[in-house]
Amino acid sequence: MTETKKIGNYRYRILALLMFATTINYFDRSLMGIMSPDLIEWFGWTKKDYAYIVMIFQAFYAIGLISMGGIIDKLGTKKGYILAIGTWSVFGMLHAAVGRGFSFIGFAIARAGLGFGEAGNFPAAIKTTAEWFPKKDRAFATGLFNAATSLGAIAAPFVIGGIVFWTGGDKGMGELKNWQIPFLITGGLSALWVFLWLRTYKKPEKHPKLSKEELEYINSDSTEESDAKLSWAKVFPKRQTWAFSLAKITDAVWWFYLFWGAIFLSENFGVKIKEMGLPFLVIYLIADAGSIFGGWLSGSFMRKGWPVNKARKLTLLICAIIILPVCFVAFTESKWVAIVLISLGAAGHQAWSANIFTLVSDVFPKKATASVVGIGGMVGALAGLVSNLILGSVLDEASKTGFFWAFLVAGSLYIIILGLVHLLMPKMTPMDENLNLIKE
Repeated sequence: MTETKKIGNYRYRILALLMFATTINYFDRSLMGIMSPDLIEWFGWTKKDYAYIVMIFQAFYAIGLISMGGIIDKLGTKKGYILAIGTWSVFGMLHAAVGRGFSFIGFAIARAGLGFGEAGNFPAAIKTTAEWFPKKDRAFATGLFNAATSLGAIAAPFVIGGIVFWTGGDKGMGELKNWQIPFLITGGLSALWVFLWLRTYKKPEKHPKLSKEELEYINSDSTEESDAKLSWAKVFPKRQTWAFSLAKITDAVWWFYLFWGAIFLSENFGVKIKEMGLPFLVIYLIADAGSIFGGWLSGSFMRKGWPVNKARKLTLLICAIIILPVCFVAFTESKWVAIVLISLGAAGHQAWSANIFTLVSDVFPKKATASVVGIGGMVGALAGLVSNLILGSVLDEASKTGFFWAFLVAGSLYIIILGLVHLLMPKMTPMDENLNLIKE
């Protein structure tokens, strides 16, 4: 604490804005998943229809990641972030204009734009973290703003539960009222964020409110970089890019929790829309703890003098072991045992995410960070798209069988992926600004 007071802590104001943006991002993203059992009923969709709409979101999220990463590296974090949040907010509010007569097409268009815009959040946030935090603190900082995904996902079921309801009694009777309002809330939150971002953000070396001591601390384990841009073609072929991209395949599991969790609880345990708040509160609070713990743990190992490679990968192994019990979710007949197991999986995933995001800034120069995060995020989104295509078809035929295989994969995938990442990148040797390995 003494060191923090001496050098200043303006970087944490920037981190707070990253957390706020990520909260808005996941609140917006979670709305459809939480309301999915009722939207399916109200609009008359099959599970395959719902899966197609989710897949459209993921396809445009993948396109957005591959595009937004490069755009943010070129425009810079300040302008790039505003472009991303402006895009997703407009399309998020567009959901509210969809009528029952063209619900599938309307939601498909709205989800496409939402996915493309939301894709900018993580490339921009990871790039900002690389600019504002030294390597030894980045996993913890990433863990903090990554935890905000859970804050948004926690808020969504409570807002929906307090606003959305069926007239005439139970689901399927009367009319689904006020389902549009949650989609409109993010517009006001996003406008507030843009105002704060414009007032607060500049690069550290140009920020008038940053002390000389804090700037020196931020750059204490970084090498100086030129302003010359790296071409996307130089980043794409690197084995390190694909090691990160392999690790991001696990995003398919997070998409599964996000978009199918409410359907699983509804169909297997009879949980209604107004009762979703408590289960998701438990799941995402534990996920938050996992995100912060995972970021802290690898940083703690590094502060003890461990090399980055050992600290990050041992933390990832611990995460993978914590996630394994998720395999047994489909076997339990207890709602709360299922919720606790999913919570462990979500916590392990968030701890895993905090560390794999940091792999990028550990190895790549800052100027390439958003592009690499975008490429890896695209791979993760495509993995989610394929899994949704399979899952939507299987669940229409046999829900229990589909969920059995989904949770089996969700529990075992991480440890397999970690082995492949280690084969591709046995040593996390950092690269210079021209993407040449730095000799130790």
